[in-house]
Amino acid sequence: MQLDIRWAAGEPDLFRRYAAELVALAPDVILGAVTSSVRALLEVTRTVPIVFASATDPVGGGLVASLARPGGNVTGFSVQEFGLRAKSLELLKELAPRTARVAVLRDSTTTGGIAQFAAVQTAAPAFGVDLTSIDLRDAGEIERIVAKFARQANGGLIVTTGAGAEAHRELIVKLAARHRLPAIYPYRYWVSGGGLMSYGPDVFDQYRRVATYVDRILRGEKPADLPVQAPTKYELVVNLKTAKALGLDMPATVLARADEVIE
Repeated sequence: MQLDIRWAAGEPDLFRRYAAELVALAPDVILGAVTSSVRALLEVTRTVPIVFASATDPVGGGLVASLARPGGNVTGFSVQEFGLRAKSLELLKELAPRTARVAVLRDSTTTGGIAQFAAVQTAAPAFGVDLTSIDLRDAGEIERIVAKFARQANGGLIVTTGAGAEAHRELIVKLAARHRLPAIYPYRYWVSGGGLMSYGPDVFDQYRRVATYVDRILRGEKPADLPVQAPTKYELVVNLKTAKALGLDMPATVLARADEVIE
């Protein structure tokens, strides 16, 4: 078996370039990790089978016709239930009760970014917080707006899922530490990289499950006949070292529910 790999690091031009390269190799199936990579692949082919591992909004993003009946050459595993970001707000308030202002870092140009922000907006009044939206397109703009946001007290951050967040992951974690902002992220690896807390799907489980779809397609099944699957495992991860650096005492209620505690 031949395996060809490309990594675009969130760069739109590279997504398009590598999509064309991979399709030109005439593969039996392509694994596209996120929405941006699959969208680039669909610009090149509507026949080569494509499986995604962590699409944020497969229907809204135009990848499939519906979750139950994908209908084309694409299927895979969704990584997002938009209500998770409302849960993120609840956890942030539980860990940092003084939080009265929350900046939501999201991609305002995607349906997933819009929906995740809307979920936080719906929950915000119950927790008594004011929201600010920070777009994830440009590193300089992210740095400038986060610095401005942090000038006032009692602020916190919620980071949504999407290619923009991944492209600026190290910068976002550094900014949260620099400005002493409690922040909650979508995946465990943000916390192992120094972030305070994450709540979201178990990404490793997603990739283990996606291998079954790749195998089924290689054995002759069609993506159109394989329904898009939702996450089945979620995890709460906290970083005690980061909490201490921010002057936060980790509540026993959070520790008791945590799937992993990084010390």
